[in-house]
Amino acid sequence: MAKSEFGVAILAAGKGTRLKSKRPKVLHEIGGQSLLMHVIEAARSVAEPSEIYCIVGHESDKVIDAVKETGVQFVHQTKQLGTGHALQMLKAQQMVNFGDRWEDEMPENLLVLSGDVPLIKPETLAALKKMHLERQAAMTILTAVPPSPKGYGRVNRMSPGSDEVAAIVEQKDLKPGDAGSPEINSGIYCFKTAALFENLDKLKNENASGEFYLTDVAALLVEGGQRVFALKAESVDEVLGANTIAEMMHLDAAMRLATAEKLMAQGVTIFRPETCVIDAQVFVGPDTVIEPYVQLLGKTVIGEDCRVRSYSVIQSSTLGKNVLVRHGCILEDAKVDDGALLGPYAHLRPGSEIGEAAHVGNFVETKKVKMGKGSKANHLSYLGDAVIGAGVNVGAGAITCNYDGVNKHLTTIGDGVFVGSDSTLVAPLTVGAGAYIAAGSCITEDVPAEALALGRSRQVTKPEWVTRKKAAAGTATSIVVTPKAGTKTKAVGKKSTAKKAAKKTSPVKAKVVAKGSKQKGVR
Repeated sequence: MAKSEFGVAILAAGKGTRLKSKRPKVLHEIGGQSLLMHVIEAARSVAEPSEIYCIVGHESDKVIDAVKETGVQFVHQTKQLGTGHALQMLKAQQMVNFGDRWEDEMPENLLVLSGDVPLIKPETLAALKKMHLERQAAMTILTAVPPSPKGYGRVNRMSPGSDEVAAIVEQKDLKPGDAGSPEINSGIYCFKTAALFENLDKLKNENASGEFYLTDVAALLVEGGQRVFALKAESVDEVLGANTIAEMMHLDAAMRLATAEKLMAQGVTIFRPETCVIDAQVFVGPDTVIEPYVQLLGKTVIGEDCRVRSYSVIQSSTLGKNVLVRHGCILEDAKVDDGALLGPYAHLRPGSEIGEAAHVGNFVETKKVKMGKGSKANHLSYLGDAVIGAGVNVGAGAITCNYDGVNKHLTTIGDGVFVGSDSTLVAPLTVGAGAYIAAGSCITEDVPAEALALGRSRQVTKPEWVTRKKAAAGTATSIVVTPKAGTKTKAVGKKSTAKKAAKKTSPVKAKVVAKGSKQKGVR
């Protein structure tokens, strides 16, 4: 079997102590997914997952669990003794796995990426690859010139304007008073694999950090008569890592703005993009309008000619064409077909499938519901664990009672059913096509097609019942006190209290007015 041209090693073993966080650094998220996942996606543009080696150390179980579905291989760096040591662990693992054949099993070239540099673009990696192969370099370094190079390793070229590199000097190892080169090492490299592995065992940790630096390989290669080149990245942000939460949020903002700009270049209108939260994996079709303060998260896909109004949050959901999402809707793992209308303030929970031209309106909540073409639930309803046919009308306040305290049960509603307002459908239940459910009903038995089902108490009306009851009780509804000039009025609720009030307010005259009884004076 012929050796592959390129493999990728991702350095993801560090603690990230400056983040002041319990989570491994590479599992912090920007743009809707972890730093490491962004890097793995970029690595896929260079190599197959089987030849992507993720070097893990701190909280390795959590890191592996988070990205294992990608199919990459894992290398353990139990003690984090530097970037050079990380590649030594890769070499050691290959020797254990393949014995004397280990060199034949490794790709011809190895791209090294940092697990905390998430903005790196496949296009930049392609350019780095191209230079590396065209120059037949032993090592090719991706560099940048930031406003301030402090804290980064510096790239020293052979001469001004030269593509060739003499060495990389770490910030900690600069001599006092030496500002160093303004050009920084990004930590992203291409190596000829054989040249790299030949020099890994020559690395020493006699430096300010006491670590084995991968950057020292550059000088070793030059000393050995091999050529090292450098390529400057177009964007500084693309090669920057994050050592603090604030720096991470800077990367998050840059990634989200780039995502919004990409969508707008594809014909999407985004009002006030700086107010929107749009994850990197989101896709939106042309002529769709996104209003301010919208969140589009996860792997959301929105079709053409839609409108998403302000304050809506759509996560990992799929919307067809011409869908209107009114203000304040929440969608999670939902599917909405062409021409549907949602909200305002509708809540589509996981498993909701809303059919073509269907309406899910004000304060309606759905969960594991399939709603057919043209069906409507416009007001204040809960629909859970239900299959609703086409052309169904669900009245205001109607609910499907899907949970009996132990298990969930299904409600099936046929085509053309009319469900009256404030109806309660107790599952398991089937309502046949064309049936009517009377308003205010509690339905506990299956309803045949074209039937009318009522499940409520019969109304009884007793005329003048209130008047007779008050008369029997002799209840005074009000007391009117007429005072002389300069005195205060006091209202009393019962006859006995009224008498006391009259005595206390004497010489005030008072009258008691009672419905259903004669007027009586107050002594």
